[in-house]
Amino acid sequence: MKVSIQEIGKDLEEEILIRCHEVNDKVHEIVDKLKMESLTLLGYHDDRVHRIKLTDIYYFEAVDGKVFIYCKDNVFEVKQKLYELEELCKEKKCFRASKSTILNIIHISYIRPSLSGRFEAVLNNGERIVISRQYVPVLKHMLGI
Repeated sequence: MKVSIQEIGKDLEEEILIRCHEVNDKVHEIVDKLKMESLTLLGYHDDRVHRIKLTDIYYFEAVDGKVFIYCKDNVFEVKQKLYELEELCKEKKCFRASKSTILNIIHISYIRPSLSGRFEAVLNNGERIVISRQYVPVLKHMLGI
């Protein structure tokens, strides 16, 4: 595979062009990674505003009318509502795992069946997230199982 980079003037819009013989899963994976890297959200913690890349976010959770971003070691409050974040992260490896949670599947270490048709996802940082049974088919589809 050949990789080329071309510098352009500030008056032109930046773009990434992929030329391929066939649009397959590998090409879709590359496009997904590029889209995820470009999305950043503002998170609030201790009177500071932080820029957080979607790739660093493990999950979003709504608690008592507030929405929080959970990263590997930090928690940030975000101003958007959960449904707004769901729309923003659509097609970017995130999905609604329950009424109050949106999960980023790139940080899932493994999943296992739980009670009453639910699943449990264990994340790379050891946290456990319950996936409601109505969202299990979405997870299976995203993981290709």
